Amino acid sequence: MVHEIESSLYERQGKAITNFDIKLPEPQSDLAEQALKDPYNFDFLTLTEDYNEKELENVLTEQITQFLLELGTGFSYMGRQVNIKVGESNFYLDLLFYHAKLHCYVVVELETEKFKPEFAGQLNFYVTAVNKQMKTEEDNQTIGILICKDKDNVVAEYSLENISQPIGIAEYELTKVLSKELESSLPTIHEIEEELKE
Repeated sequence: MVHEIESSLYERQGKAITNFDIKLPEPQSDLAEQALKDPYNFDFLTLTEDYNEKELENVLTEQITQFLLELGTGFSYMGRQVNIKVGESNFYLDLLFYHAKLHCYVVVELETEKFKPEFAGQLNFYVTAVNKQMKTEEDNQTIGILICKDKDNVVAEYSLENISQPIGIAEYELTKVLSKELESSLPTIHEIEEELKE
């Protein structure tokens, strides 16, 4: 509870731009809306100033317990770079979760830049693929969450208007960003472990 108060959960919960109200039935749309935050607080991560999407994904999965706490109650981690074959092509979902309370798969795509409309189209495709290939009759409709470094809310709203799948768009915040010079002067975990063995 202290973590939720310190991270201003009340101010962030249910604030993501979504199309859940028109793409999901009641009460799933309300529950899904409340499961999302904007912004997500990734202050438990330490990254360099010029990190890329792969590095962000790596540190989030290395800190999966902290990431699950930030996502909220009900999220279960299924995997990263999950392969979905559509036709003759292979596609890779950044992160895949299952939400125990919503009874649905949740596809999470990460972007380390400002939101662009084409990101919503790509996530729409991934959610459709999961619905067709992984979802069972017992599962509710898959939802997608696009977590990006920054977004223009109006552009996000326009982008979701004619998207066929339920998608939410949120930002993330980082507070621990190291410069390359500082990072290179710090010992690695391996170096610390070796020092402790001696």
